[in-house]
Amino acid sequence: MTHGRHVPVAEWRDPRHRLGLRGEWEALAYLTACGWSIEAHRYRLGNSDIDLIVRSGSTVAFVEVKWRSGEEFGSPIEAIGWRKRRAIARVAAVWRDRFGRPGDEFRFDLVGVTLGRGRSRIEHVPDAWRLDMGGSRR
Repeated sequence: MTHGRHVPVAEWRDPRHRLGLRGEWEALAYLTACGWSIEAHRYRLGNSDIDLIVRSGSTVAFVEVKWRSGEEFGSPIEAIGWRKRRAIARVAAVWRDRFGRPGDEFRFDLVGVTLGRGRSRIEHVPDAWRLDMGGSRR
């Protein structure tokens, strides 16, 4: 993928990017079925982004989606390190300042998607980690 312009999914050359998008759509479908509304998909700030930002009442979850095509390399839940968490927190703080509402509570969730041939397995970890967002509650 090139940076600086929108590249349609049909032109993506790396199959991992397409599988990542499929994982995000699976997570999005799961979360909406659980009653969450989607505030943003792939909210970007510079080179960092948040896969999904979802809301249920006054709770806003910044969701990192990790996918795997199988479990030979471990659970997708194990695949997020502190650098990625810190980058997500920076982007989340900007979103919170721009779009947060009075009374909102913010958290970081993780959704692991193990893609299968017929049916994918989804694991949702609410409040998966905590980082200081400079006043994460309004």
